[in-house]
Amino acid sequence: MGCFYSKKSKRKSGGKEDPALTTSVDDAGNTVPLGNNVDEAPKQYSWDKREKVDPKDYMLTGLRDVTAGRLSGKLNGQQFVIQECENCNIYVFDHSAAITIDDCVNCRIFLGPVKGSVFFRDCKDIKCVVACQQFRTRDCKKLEVFLCCATQPIIESSTGMKFGCFQYFYPELAFHFKDAGLSIFNNNWSNIHDFTPVSGENNWSLLPEDSSVLDFVPAPDPESEFKSIRISTDPSRSIVPLTKGGRRKGSEESCLFVFFAGEYSTANARKLIDEATANGFVLIQTKEVSMRPEDVKRVFQNSADDLVEWISKGPVIALELNGDGVVEACKKVANEVFSGTKVFVSDNKNTSSRDVDSFFNFADMQMGL
Repeated sequence: MGCFYSKKSKRKSGGKEDPALTTSVDDAGNTVPLGNNVDEAPKQYSWDKREKVDPKDYMLTGLRDVTAGRLSGKLNGQQFVIQECENCNIYVFDHSAAITIDDCVNCRIFLGPVKGSVFFRDCKDIKCVVACQQFRTRDCKKLEVFLCCATQPIIESSTGMKFGCFQYFYPELAFHFKDAGLSIFNNNWSNIHDFTPVSGENNWSLLPEDSSVLDFVPAPDPESEFKSIRISTDPSRSIVPLTKGGRRKGSEESCLFVFFAGEYSTANARKLIDEATANGFVLIQTKEVSMRPEDVKRVFQNSADDLVEWISKGPVIALELNGDGVVEACKKVANEVFSGTKVFVSDNKNTSSRDVDSFFNFADMQMGL
């Protein structure tokens, strides 16, 4: 009487395996090895489930005399390339990671918010509207750009460059700014750095203050795929506030107006801009930055104690408004319109310039400008 576990394997004993253990019968009555069972689903891995990406969906190459681009949701934060296009109208109504534009001639281009860099290389006679974190050109001639740039725009080996403030609206644009991680209040469009200056010459200048975007980049052709996009280039509707930037100020009196973080900070800042411009004052510059307690004490000095607790709630939004009588006008608006909102307003015109310089110098250092 043997032990159960001492039973010899069929392979060693030369015995045959039971076919029922290694085969099965399919619906047609055929014997199929278990390892090749037609009903057994192949193993899937996570990379097998990814949607296949066609690189051509993220490129525009070699186009001539056409209207082209991408609608909202087509790029969805991916990189994009535009190259070797001539006499085209190109519209990217979406947010993206980065965009390069190479070897393009005589094109009109709109680029929705770009989380990283926009890089023009070897381009000529380009008119464009661009919103991005970083803007750079190399070996370019005659670019006219309506720009929103969170950092200092850089040109290199480029000539005939002209810049204006971003002015554009379409219904999804505010969401695209948010998706790209860009603030509509951080726009250094006129603070250009030329890596390759030429003594006695200017490689860049500012566009005339009354320049209209549509004179440079027309609205999409009504027969194109972009005909349903409801755009506006009216400065009062622009997602990015229209600022005077580095142009000469019309008055020696400026006022610093700061909104501390709250649920309606952006809306309140836009409301103030509307109120101020309707009364003839001019928006010079804006910034949205985070502050630490020591920053508050250095920037706001005697008013700091009342403001320190508010900076923990989020970044502040600051505006410089300019015009004769602007300080008193801003104080009146603060009391009548924003009485329930935490704000800082320059106290008098004798110290307001110091307020402006103190805050925006801090903001520029904070942002590495």
